[in-house]
Amino acid sequence: MGLFDRKKENYSDSIPLYTLGNSQNLLVVGLGNIGAKYAKTRHNAGFMALDRYKDSHEFSNWIEKKDLKCLIATGNVGSTRVILVKPTTMMNISGEAVGAVQRFYKIQNADTVVVYDELDIDFGTIRARIGGSSGGHNGVKSLISIIGDQPDGGFGRIRIGIGPKPSTGGQSKIDSADFVLQNFSDDEQVILPKIIKEVCALIDERTTGPLQEATIKI
Repeated sequence: MGLFDRKKENYSDSIPLYTLGNSQNLLVVGLGNIGAKYAKTRHNAGFMALDRYKDSHEFSNWIEKKDLKCLIATGNVGSTRVILVKPTTMMNISGEAVGAVQRFYKIQNADTVVVYDELDIDFGTIRARIGGSSGGHNGVKSLISIIGDQPDGGFGRIRIGIGPKPSTGGQSKIDSADFVLQNFSDDEQVILPKIIKEVCALIDERTTGPLQEATIKI
């Protein structure tokens, strides 16, 4: 899947957090943990992607919405009003924030895309799809428990591969919970910007039509 450039538009910090007229709303959620010690960890790949998307499109600054348990940035991409959300709940209860935002903006799962790390996908691979199981991801488990999901009409997922865990002799050398909370390795950090750029392209494409099932390898 090729990347494409989109003309930047100017957005100010005063963009209201609501939609007027006939513009379509698209909710894009990045999963991660709030706090400097988590900022560069594998489990924060979703946050990293949304930060890059916000900056490349000159959206509003991140605004903390305590009542919605998240940070929000907004902007327009074509005729689509994009609402970027980073839950401040910590990963395991991310669904509380996403549910609150969906209710506030009256956005359904069909217009929601969640970006997150996936241990069962190799690093350098991105997969996009609609619906499915949590795959053991605690943040996604929380989302499904709060906003639900259906195999034929659930929320969109853009999964950023962070696996596999290092192993020797067929035995894992590190617990999964510890592995995802480690920083990306030096070698991975060289490739990571290319991965994030592809994720941003997928989000851009979703602003013009449904999320298409795809596998991208960097």
